[in-house]
Amino acid sequence: MERTTIRLEDDLLRKAKREAQRRGTTFTALVAEGLRNVLARRESPRRRRVKIPVSTRGGGLRPGVDLNNSAALLDLMEGRD
Repeated sequence: MERTTIRLEDDLLRKAKREAQRRGTTFTALVAEGLRNVLARRESPRRRRVKIPVSTRGGGLRPGVDLNNSAALLDLMEGRD
């Protein structure tokens, strides 16, 4: 295990030391836990909503398409019109 020096804002340091004491652990263990949590979030990709561009260059919707009827849309997309 290596030793290192980190610089923290005074207020953050005080809060972290209080939290470590409240949990019955060391400041070092608390910092290590926080870093592990941050790194774990970066390693596991979050499912993000992807915006899909919709083009209306073709003149809009096909005749008879009702965007409020998902079953009919599915039938059209699968060629069952």
